Amino acid sequence: MRVNNKKRAVLLLAGAALLIYLLWLVFRPVEIVAAHNKNGYSDVLVKNFPFTHKGKINWWLENRAMLKEKYNVPNPDKDGSFWVTFFLFGEGYKKDKIDERLCFDEIKSELRCIDKKAVLTVGSSQGNQAFFRVNKGKYILRNNGKIDKVE
Repeated sequence: MRVNNKKRAVLLLAGAALLIYLLWLVFRPVEIVAAHNKNGYSDVLVKNFPFTHKGKINWWLENRAMLKEKYNVPNPDKDGSFWVTFFLFGEGYKKDKIDERLCFDEIKSELRCIDKKAVLTVGSSQGNQAFFRVNKGKYILRNNGKIDKVE
């Protein structure tokens, strides 16, 4: 019986540690490393982005005013359209310019490229409804505030 109680205590402790770790992963704040704007397109480099489609879209909706104020994102084109793509920053800037990397010409260093790991794209044509691409899912923000999945 004593061994059984010890096993139960160890399992309970391991479960609690796992739960704390998972909660930390879910609730840690998104870190914006940099934002690059050019001709209606913005690339935002992030760490700790939400995992789910809903979490990513909700993060955008809750933080778009802050993004505009601090990073001028989105930066609409002359016709009002814009594209914002959020990329995981991963291991940071790299120097090799290969097909799997996105490079920023305005950075005057050989370390100016990142791996292309897009986690969310937000777009709008001429200031109309916003639409989202998350992995292979496509969504649209309706004028009534409802978000619908598009097939």
